Amino acid sequence: MSILSGVHLEIAEELLARMKEKKIERIPVVIGGVIPKKEIPILKEMGVSEVFPIGSSFEEIVKGIQKIVNK
Repeated sequence: MSILSGVHLEIAEELLARMKEKKIERIPVVIGGVIPKKEIPILKEMGVSEVFPIGSSFEEIVKGIQKIVNK
């Protein structure tokens, strides 16, 4: 998901809850956008697989996705 509105915690919480209801919580969730660095650990604790805040390089994104795919 790409989130620019600043409501990433609320959206992630809702998405992850709905995924759990549908029994598809094994699908990795990746979030990017205007995400304060201090909130990245919160998102990961919630179950988000990877977070790419503004300024993430293409290389960082590729490595992060590869890490998820190779699990």
